[in-house]
Amino acid sequence: MCEVPLLTRVVASSVSVAIRAGDVIRNIVTEGADLKIVHKGVNDLQTQADRSSQQCIVVSLQRQFPKITIIGEEQLGLADAVNESHIVTESDLEVLEKASVLPDELKLVDDEDICIWVDPLDATTEFVQGIFDHVTILVGIAVRGKAVAGVVAQPFYNYTAGPNASVGRVIWAIVGLGLFGAVPERPPPDQRVITATRSRMSPAALRTINACEPTKILQVGGAGHKVLLLIDGKAHAYISASSACSKWDTCAPEAVLHAVGGKLTDINGTSYQYHPGVERKNRSGTLATAYAHEHDWYLERINSAA
Repeated sequence: MCEVPLLTRVVASSVSVAIRAGDVIRNIVTEGADLKIVHKGVNDLQTQADRSSQQCIVVSLQRQFPKITIIGEEQLGLADAVNESHIVTESDLEVLEKASVLPDELKLVDDEDICIWVDPLDATTEFVQGIFDHVTILVGIAVRGKAVAGVVAQPFYNYTAGPNASVGRVIWAIVGLGLFGAVPERPPPDQRVITATRSRMSPAALRTINACEPTKILQVGGAGHKVLLLIDGKAHAYISASSACSKWDTCAPEAVLHAVGGKLTDINGTSYQYHPGVERKNRSGTLATAYAHEHDWYLERINSAA
């Protein structure tokens, strides 16, 4: 039997740990545990759910892939004892079954080629406010600085559907292989829906969005959630002119979006790099479109408003 490529094993493990991290986050909510909120900065919160989710993901992956660089959003100290019940050792079988069809250029990848970017709970502000459907767990996998695979988990997907409903969804993708866990939908052809931040936008940011002639602006939380709106056919583009996002916010969504024919860059059309030494902040904003061929149109409109 042929050995499973390293990248496939990393994605398979990432899917399993994202599922477990979703359980951890939901349990904190259902048990009514103290969120132990920490204010890291303006509109930048951290909760016990963030910390527990990151420990679940990062420690699980570090134990399986000790030579791979893993960068998480949250800073955890030595005093944060590992909860062994959160640690995952298994790998997702659906991902492993796709090993034989992994794109050739991704089969020969070494540990030092990979950097994993983790946002353990994207949309923390919305989570604290009880807007749970905006929450995602993001595990982005970059090879030689390029986002090539991603896991986007929605721990509260379908949570309002009733007591017997199945809650939670995990989407994963590898560029060149495809997307799994969801079926991409086309956004309305007679509209132009743009998704943007829930935070108060500056006049310049609003001018940038209005230059793209939206018929509707969806203001929601979380970069992961915004990109899923493109994939689910709820929006045509995601525009942010601010530097609010970091690499852990966009690595996984970028890979997932690119796997279905979309495109994500900074607001100037420049691709982000995800190697370990890169600046963490995305200082030039975000432009993501459901279809790559529409990306240039948005860039032209944005440039006209500058």
